[in-house]
Amino acid sequence: MPIHTSLNSSPTHHHVSEQVPHVSTQDMQGSNHMPTVDDEKALHRREYKQHIEALIFASDEALSVKTIRQALGQEKLTDLDIEQMIDELNQEYEQTGRTFRIRHIAQGYRFLTEKQFYHTIQKLMQPKLQRRLSQAALETLAIVAYRQPISKAEIEAIRGTNADYVIRMLLERNLIEVSGRGEGAGKPLLYGTTKEFLDYFNLRSLSDLPKPREIEELMREAEAQLFLQQEMNARLKVELDKEDKKSADADKE
Repeated sequence: MPIHTSLNSSPTHHHVSEQVPHVSTQDMQGSNHMPTVDDEKALHRREYKQHIEALIFASDEALSVKTIRQALGQEKLTDLDIEQMIDELNQEYEQTGRTFRIRHIAQGYRFLTEKQFYHTIQKLMQPKLQRRLSQAALETLAIVAYRQPISKAEIEAIRGTNADYVIRMLLERNLIEVSGRGEGAGKPLLYGTTKEFLDYFNLRSLSDLPKPREIEELMREAEAQLFLQQEMNARLKVELDKEDKKSADADKE
């Protein structure tokens, strides 16, 4: 599941100063300018945007509008107010050529780098991602994501192997959760994905998952590329063998 990379991958990277610098209306407009109501509104909006930016940057998970409003202590701010200020921050990032934006994923907001930097960041992050989730865990997670709610027995039937350890590990990581009980014998536990799953893969919702048809097309494309590469290598070997034979015949003469 190709995804963007989160800008703030570790909480140790966040540096929070002890004081938030205060910008007065006089600083913004000049000491000889009498502040107007519009000046005060603009100043407050600027300060709100700075605090919203700091909150999202400091968080290790997507922040909902409700959480942002509670952290600001400004219940009068509507969802639309906060969403508009986030849009304004993104416009500022675009205008100044920044490599990141604030994106809405997993019912919240977080910083993500732009798509064109994916391959560069992947080189840095891939070893870390591989350490985080094994191939077995990724396969099991994909089964749960596409077939949820699903029981352990159904997962094992699809993978053809015991799933106790992998399911326990995914539960500990909060990537899956018990979503109910089945109707069959013994009423088995049913599993589904979590908000943390969406956050981990930078998905807004489950509807953003690649469709099975899209996955099949990608697999066919990958198989075609592999076949083409094998054919090219085989032909190159034939040509090299011909050159070696010609050189050997020339040496004999």
